[in-house]
Amino acid sequence: MTKTLVIGAGGVGSVAVHKMAMLPDIFTDITLASRRQFKCDEIAGSVLERTGVSIKTARIDADDADATARLIQACGAKLVVNLALPYQDLSIMDACLMAGADYLDTANYEPPEEAKFEYSWQWAYQEKFAKQGLMALLGSGFDPGVTNVFTAYTKKYLIADMRTLDILDCNGGDHGQHFATNFNPEINIREVTAPSRHWQDKKWIETPALTTKQNFDFPEVGARNMYLMYHEELESLVTHFPEIERARFWMTFGDAYLKHLEVLQNVGMTSIEPVIYEGQEIIPLQFLKAVLPNPGDLGKTTTGKTCIGTIISGSDNGQDKTAYIYNICDHEACFKEVGSQAVSYTTGVPAMIGAAMMLGGKWRGEGVFNMEQFDPDPFMDMLNQHGLPWQYVMLEKPLAF
Repeated sequence: MTKTLVIGAGGVGSVAVHKMAMLPDIFTDITLASRRQFKCDEIAGSVLERTGVSIKTARIDADDADATARLIQACGAKLVVNLALPYQDLSIMDACLMAGADYLDTANYEPPEEAKFEYSWQWAYQEKFAKQGLMALLGSGFDPGVTNVFTAYTKKYLIADMRTLDILDCNGGDHGQHFATNFNPEINIREVTAPSRHWQDKKWIETPALTTKQNFDFPEVGARNMYLMYHEELESLVTHFPEIERARFWMTFGDAYLKHLEVLQNVGMTSIEPVIYEGQEIIPLQFLKAVLPNPGDLGKTTTGKTCIGTIISGSDNGQDKTAYIYNICDHEACFKEVGSQAVSYTTGVPAMIGAAMMLGGKWRGEGVFNMEQFDPDPFMDMLNQHGLPWQYVMLEKPLAF
């Protein structure tokens, strides 16, 4: 029997456990834990109704490594799937080391007091996990995650000598709200308002947030404005594929979203610096999160599609080539299947697949790993089988910008 502990009862956690329950041969025993056990119970009820599978629930404060380790041991979990906040990555990794369990997450660690996105803190656990014969798989979402696997697949089959990498993330959905984020508002806004960075000529180039814009015609979505941002998978990809000369990440935003964000920034509501209000210390961004719509509630009103993929240029057998691998995901189809919108779905399904890779022994190692370090084939196969089919086209020329 393979026992899995999933921590985090947001939209991604909900998708992941629904999809795990659909593969009972792999995920034979599932426990879902969160600080809010009632949310776990609600998700467990939906899982039972949709799949006929019963999952266990528990309450846990994932900041408490000792308590988390005790829960892992009580569950008998072989694998911990961390779908909580990125601030909690290190405490959950510590708990896994204490309890002797493998670890998986979808986003790299962030210190709560600074919007700093890098893998150094988690890569530092390499020796600890290797010494205990345990495995930690970092970033098994879509971006990071699937885009890393797309890059490995391109290297293996399409372009042996990769020179440029562009990751393009488009959410063409409409949720009908004046302003809302499609995943955790605190994490989303920290990410969007951080300075942009891209890799070029063996160094990082930093520019102010949301100042570099391009228009791109996305398959099945249409033309959208996309903005240059920094995303953590760039760091691991240029580390593991050092031949890449330029690596960039782009994300689409509508004009209304950006106007609301500008106003919120101007009045200080996106700040992570504590302020005193009526004698109590509060963090403006955390207060803003509390008043914004819950991303988990957006699925019932969201229409449209997402399109996320990689455009990689280079040469193969002496010929210049450009390959575009992408996935199209429909918000309404996701809600019909698991009760969540496509942004949660495109992260929760890869978390399930990464867990299946580890539990089934198709991806194994001792230490800390990123997605692109393993054979892309079995992961790519499961994407096609479990709701995130991909396709690729060879473009006539590289991106012109």
